[in-house]
Amino acid sequence: MIFVTAGHVDHGKTSLLQALTGTHTAHLPEEKQRGLTIDLGYAYLPVGERTLGFIDVPGHQKFLSNMLAGLGGVQHALLVVAADEGIKPQTVEHLHILKLLNFEQVWVIISKSDRAEKDQIDDLILKLKQDFPFLVQSRFFITSATKNIGIDELKSALISVSENPQNNEKPFRYCIDRVFHIKGAGLVVTGTAIAGKIKIGDELFLSNGEKVRVKQIHAQNQPAEMGLSGQRLALNLANIEKEKIKRGDFITESNPQFATDRISVILQAEKSLKENQTVHLYHFATHIMGKLNLLNAKQAVRNQQVFAEIILDQPLHITFGDKLILRNADDSQTIAGARVLEIHSPKRYKRSEQRLAYLENLAKTTSYQQRADLYLQDNVMSAKQFLWVEQLFPTQLNLLGFNPEREWLYSAKYQQKIENYLLEKITEYHQKHNDQLGVTKSRLYRIALLNLPQSLAYKFIDNLIETGKLAQTRGWIHTLDHKIELSAEELKIWQQIEPLFKATNQALWVRDIAKELVFDESEMRNLLYKIGKLGYLVPIVKDRFLLNQQIKAFADLIYTMIEKNGAISVNQLRDEIQYGRKLTVQLIEYFDQVGFLHRKGDVHLLRDGDIYQ
Repeated sequence: MIFVTAGHVDHGKTSLLQALTGTHTAHLPEEKQRGLTIDLGYAYLPVGERTLGFIDVPGHQKFLSNMLAGLGGVQHALLVVAADEGIKPQTVEHLHILKLLNFEQVWVIISKSDRAEKDQIDDLILKLKQDFPFLVQSRFFITSATKNIGIDELKSALISVSENPQNNEKPFRYCIDRVFHIKGAGLVVTGTAIAGKIKIGDELFLSNGEKVRVKQIHAQNQPAEMGLSGQRLALNLANIEKEKIKRGDFITESNPQFATDRISVILQAEKSLKENQTVHLYHFATHIMGKLNLLNAKQAVRNQQVFAEIILDQPLHITFGDKLILRNADDSQTIAGARVLEIHSPKRYKRSEQRLAYLENLAKTTSYQQRADLYLQDNVMSAKQFLWVEQLFPTQLNLLGFNPEREWLYSAKYQQKIENYLLEKITEYHQKHNDQLGVTKSRLYRIALLNLPQSLAYKFIDNLIETGKLAQTRGWIHTLDHKIELSAEELKIWQQIEPLFKATNQALWVRDIAKELVFDESEMRNLLYKIGKLGYLVPIVKDRFLLNQQIKAFADLIYTMIEKNGAISVNQLRDEIQYGRKLTVQLIEYFDQVGFLHRKGDVHLLRDGDIYQ
């Protein structure tokens, strides 16, 4: 377990940790010369088989960004207040930040007690509780590092609370606050394990998506085979260069594919807030800029809770429930604390009653099961995004009734809504085009479900066919009661036409078929186009037809050739199918026209390989 020490400069945080652990946390020459903490300092206290970790954060206003970096992933704070000096500006600033980050425990350590009378200390404790009501339930310890007063009592209390188990049943997530080389070992990063566990040899992902391998682990300053949630970890990494890592980057068990520059939050105002306000945003060890847009108020006053959107100046790898600190435009004041509700906030209708009700319900949830119900009540979500947002393992999808291998998550109610909409759209299509047998799957997708991923839309269409709510005839999808039929006379003529195509395996012109069968050319044209609408023939150009089964065979051939070679040219297809160049050009341009292929220079690439599946 890790504890962070906060408080005003020179109030004795570093001395307190030295008394508890025997370690002086200053590691920069300037820190030792000036007697203050500039960057994060660390100390460790071995307790049996466990080791307690301490992060000493800077108390000076100038180094507040380093202080905020030290709070990431930690939930237990020791606020140090000097008995002789009392509450100072950075005492107040740090207390506000601890409150805004909703720390689980904040203990108040009254330091330098040998320099103040008992009444002065009692008054200080009373004032702290009055000015900061959230401290009323906190524990207070009276100490003096130089006189060894209260140190043993504090140490015992720390050991006792550290026995509480940490949450290791989530994917590993770790924020980097230092990057350096060690001679003979290589690249080392340090940071706090936010969740999960790792072991030597594990392959993990950096924020930029690159894979790294864990060569060695130091947990709480000791060599270890495994690193756990809530520990300070130094990781010796392979397969990465120092230049590709920076402070604030994450190392995660799953590939962080969902960086975002637009988030929805619920925030607690510490100062007055206004619309479109420039803010400094602190997220673990990351510090970036953003624009704050209030959603359910035009302005907010201190202690008011509001929903807001933050537009970031660079993408963040953020998840539900992550805590943020917001500071004003010149980074001189803490103005709000925030909790992340959505990692991809919508650009439109963000202030509608429906949206605000959704955010309010989301803020009240206490489990990922409850949030899944909200996410999927009228929407679809990729399984990968859901697992990232909630930081879950794929197997945990079982608890929601989903197969862990599933690509998309949606409710039965949502599926029913989409399928009803598909039935409405295809019925409308029949009403407008009652002389056509139906639509292809790709056309139906473009007509009705273009806002959905194609693979998911096809899944809904296929389900309607498999359950008998729609029919598919020679590739044409239609309602069960919609039919186009040839008359007995037309059928008799078709039985003479079809063998002509099969005998030549060629595309035939209307005029040639009419001449062969001694038939009026105009009447033959009308009949062939009707047969085309029934799905037996396909006009590749005006008045020139191929059998539908030939078209599908050519599509399969082209698909295979492009899979092998990456593209296809007219000459390559001509040589393969033994057609003349003119007919080959007509055929390949037909496939371009229907969206199966698209031309790029002198070659053709796949556009939608599923059209003829």
